Amino acid sequence: MSRPSGSVVALFTALMLAAGAAPLPATAAAEGDARLAREFGERFFDRFWQLNPEAAISSGYYKVADRLIVPDAASRKREREQLEQWLVQLRRIDPRSLSPNARADWVLLENEFVSSIWGIDEYRAWEWNPAVYNVAEPFAVLLGTQYAPVEQRLRTVTRRLQNVPAFYGAARANIRTPTREHTRLAIEQNRGALSVFGPELDRQIADSGLSASERELLTRRVAAARTAIENYIGWLGELQERLADGSAPSRSFRVGPATYEKRFEYNIQSGDTARALYESALAEKERLLARMSLLSDLLWPKYFPNAPSPDDRFDKIGRLIGKLSEQHVAREDFFAEIQRQIPMLEKFVTGHGLLELDPSKPLQVRETPPHKRGIAGASIDAPGPYDPSQPTYYNVTPLDDLSPERAESYLREYNRWMLPILNIHEAIPGHYAQLVHANRSPSLIKTIFGNGAMVEGWAVYSERMMLESGFGDHSAEYWLIYSKWILRSVSNAILDYSVHVLDMS
Repeated sequence: MSRPSGSVVALFTALMLAAGAAPLPATAAAEGDARLAREFGERFFDRFWQLNPEAAISSGYYKVADRLIVPDAASRKREREQLEQWLVQLRRIDPRSLSPNARADWVLLENEFVSSIWGIDEYRAWEWNPAVYNVAEPFAVLLGTQYAPVEQRLRTVTRRLQNVPAFYGAARANIRTPTREHTRLAIEQNRGALSVFGPELDRQIADSGLSASERELLTRRVAAARTAIENYIGWLGELQERLADGSAPSRSFRVGPATYEKRFEYNIQSGDTARALYESALAEKERLLARMSLLSDLLWPKYFPNAPSPDDRFDKIGRLIGKLSEQHVAREDFFAEIQRQIPMLEKFVTGHGLLELDPSKPLQVRETPPHKRGIAGASIDAPGPYDPSQPTYYNVTPLDDLSPERAESYLREYNRWMLPILNIHEAIPGHYAQLVHANRSPSLIKTIFGNGAMVEGWAVYSERMMLESGFGDHSAEYWLIYSKWILRSVSNAILDYSVHVLDMS
C-alpha cells in the first residue's frame, strides 16, 4: 500500500501561493479545519473500513477483519450510496475556508469519493478483470502478522472464511466481457492463493490452543475455500479456452483515450494530463539517449580498447551496456545479494545525513508470496498507520521457475550497477523510508489516501539523490546504467499511452 508523506502538503501550499490564493485568517481556517476533522474523523473511518475491510487490514485496522464482503450488485449499490452521501457532505464544506493543510485533505477525500464512484459506474473493472477477485492477501496478513494471539487470529480467519465460496460465486456472475490478459493473470495469482491455505496454515491450526470444535469448523471452512478457489481457476481455464476460440464475449485490455485520461487524473493527481506526460516522455527519451551516447563515448576505450566506436548510437550504447551487463551475481546468490545490499544502503543514507531512518523498524527481505507474483519482480509491503510497529517486507520474486536463458537475461538486466538502483527505489531510501514517514503524518487522511505522483516521485527522486550524493563514486558506469533505468521508466510511459490510447500493436 502506498501513502504520501507530509511533503504533499508543502507542494499543495506552494501551488496555492503560486496561483495567488490569499491565506485565510487563522480563526476562520481553524473553524473550517475543525469541521473537516469532526465530519471526516474517527466515525468516518470506522464506516469506511466497514465498507473496505481488505484495505482496513492492510492499514492495521483489525476491528472489521472478520468481514469478507461478497462483491455482488447489492454490495456495489451500498458502497455507491455511501460514497454519494460522503461526497455531498464533503462539498458542504467550502475548501476555501480551510488552511492549506486541511485543504489538501479535502482534495484527497474528494478524489477518493469521485474516483470510486467512477470506478463502479464507468471503469467497471469488476466485470472485465478476473484478477480483481482474489481473497488471499488479507488472509495472509492476518495469519502472518502477530497483532494478537494466534488463537484470536485463527478465530477471525474462521469467520472471514465463511463468505469465500459466495465471494467467488459473485466473481463468476460479475465477469461478462473479460480480457484474455487479465484472465491469464487471475489464473496465475489464484493458483498462488492456494498456498495461503496450505500446509503452513494446517500447522498453525494444529499448534494452536483452539478447541476441537473450533479446529473442526476452521478446517472445514479452509477446505471449502480451497474448493472455491480451485473451482474459480477451473472456470477461468475454460473461459480462457473460449476466449481463445472466440466463443465467449470479451473486450480489449486497451482502455481508450477518454478512460485513460480520467484514470490518470484520479490515480496520479499531478494536475497534468496523460497526453502532456506522454509528450514530456518523448522529449526526455531524446535527452537520455544523448547523455547515454556521451557516457558510452567516455567508457568505450575502457571496455573495448582495440575496437573503434560504432557510428550508430544505438549500437554503441547497446554494446557497451551489454558488456557491463556481464557483471552480475550468480543465480543462486541473487536473493542473498539483495539482503546484503540493504544494510549497505542504510549505512550510506545515514552516513551522508540524507534522511532519517528508524532503526526500530527494520526492513525484512522475503520471497514474494505466490499469490502476489506476476506483476513486479520486487515490491514493498508496509504496515499501516493503525499498527506501524509491524515489520515492513521487501518482496523479491525468486528466479526458481525461470529457464536458464530467462534467468540469465534477468540477471544481466539487474547487473552489478542496476540491482542497487532497484533496491534504492523499492527499499532505502525509496518506498520503504517514505512509507515509514507517512505513518507519522498527523493527518490520517493523507496517510490512507495517497498521492500517486508523490509516492512514485519520491522513489524516483531518491535514486538520483543517492547518485548525486556519491553512491557509486560518481562512476560513468553507474550513470550509464542509471540512465538506462530511467529510460525504461520513460519508455513505460510512452508504451502505456501508445498501447492504450494510440493503438500501438
